[in-house]
Parts: sequence; C-alpha cells; structure tokens
Amino acid sequence: MAALVYVVDDEKIIAITLTEILKQNGYEAVAFTDPLYALVAAESRSPDVLLTDVLMPQLNGIDLAVQFKAIYPKCRVLLFSGQAATSDLLKDAREKGNNFDLLMKPVHPTDLVSAIRKILA
Repeated sequence: MAALVYVVDDEKIIAITLTEILKQNGYEAVAFTDPLYALVAAESRSPDVLLTDVLMPQLNGIDLAVQFKAIYPKCRVLLFSGQAATSDLLKDAREKGNNFDLLMKPVHPTDLVSAIRKILA
C-alpha cells in the first residue's frame, strides 16, 4: 500500500500541484487548503506524512505539525516555505522539542520526492 501524504497549503495551485507530483511518483496524496480540514480528515485515516506550508492564515504549519504529532505520533512531518519569517517560527518549535525538516519554496519535484523518501526511510 502506498504511503499516504497530506499536502497542506493555503494556495490551492501549490497544494494540487504537489499532490499530483506525489501521485505520479507512487504516493497516495490528498490536497488541503485549510489546515483544519486536514486535522478532521485524519480522524478517518491518518497520513504517513504531513507536508505543510508554514505560513497560512487559519493555522500556521508548525502549529498544525505539533498537533498532528501529538495526536498521530507515527506521522512524519515535512514543512515547506518561501518566507524568511519561517526561521523564527522553526527556531521556537525546535526549542520546544519539535525538530521538523524544512524545504524551501519553490521546491523542485525531484527534491520533493527525495525528501519524502528520506523521511519515510
């Protein structure tokens, strides 16, 4: 069974594009533009990987990742962002014991797939 990846980004085109890239590379992937919907969907089937943008209006990706890890400890987390402000949020999360990997936008499809493979290994 293919690994399930939740892709969360408030920019619909990015969420859909990354989801399609993952599907073309053998993963089961679902796109979300609202992080709260991803949390609700996980109640039915939790993902193997949460791939989430960091800066989103409803809930930032780091807080989303912390919630996922608390509820679904086996879920792996990969953050992505194109914003410089991300480093402060990531530093705060690491100081609280949450060590998440970060991909910088724009992410090349090969780098995305490699990062997913690595985090699942």
